[in-house]
Amino acid sequence: MHSAKGKNLNMLQYTSGHEAYDLEPLTERSELVCWTKMQAEAGQDLATIIARKERERLAGNGLFMWGVGNAPSSMISSLARLGRDVPVVFSLMKSKPKAVDLTPYITLVWRRYIDHSGGERDLPANVLVTSRGDHAGLKKRHYALMCFSETPLEFQRGQGFDHHAFRNASGTGAPVGASQVTSLLRRVDKMSEQADYEANFQARLVGSYWVKVTDPAMLDAERIGLMASRFDGDAADWLALVAEIRGEPTTPGGARHEGLLI
Repeated sequence: MHSAKGKNLNMLQYTSGHEAYDLEPLTERSELVCWTKMQAEAGQDLATIIARKERERLAGNGLFMWGVGNAPSSMISSLARLGRDVPVVFSLMKSKPKAVDLTPYITLVWRRYIDHSGGERDLPANVLVTSRGDHAGLKKRHYALMCFSETPLEFQRGQGFDHHAFRNASGTGAPVGASQVTSLLRRVDKMSEQADYEANFQARLVGSYWVKVTDPAMLDAERIGLMASRFDGDAADWLALVAEIRGEPTTPGGARHEGLLI
């Protein structure tokens, strides 16, 4: 296994066929796994997104949030209430980033979320969840994974993830579809060393696990520039930057770190 830190992640390419990889013990022993495929989004390339999430993690004592486009599995609320251990595997998408994700017409920042009990809360103060909007600046639904990692988020190569060893955890337990981007999976077999994807980095779900985010705001050019600028500050500087980019939530109230229900 080796790191691809510092490289242009958008230039990484998959070869055809199955590759032989080392297997990560965490996913080998875990019954449930949340698997998400990642690529450029909301005007930022993948390397920039991972660097931003690492700043979140450092400022949040291990906590960061990863935006996703699809709604959570029906099991997520129960798993969060029970505190079940669910690792998250992040894998590079095979497809190239879409033009609309590289250069969105509108960029949104999300400021609140619905917890596993149905309450609406402010996002943690260290978190910056963004997405693209449409030409009207609207996007009614977006979601995020609430994650924790004790170790730095670095893009790694050489660690396989055999998704054929898993099935969807909800419903009839169907095989993982090619179009699925973020999924809760149940392991049904031993992973093979021949894998179509890599586990490029991992974390575990915490708090409400996989949530709907709310209260979007359109970012103007100045705030997009702040988000894209090089950051060399400490945790306090990061919190101040996030607050400036997010602005004030439109719905008052709601706890921040103390409201995570971890």
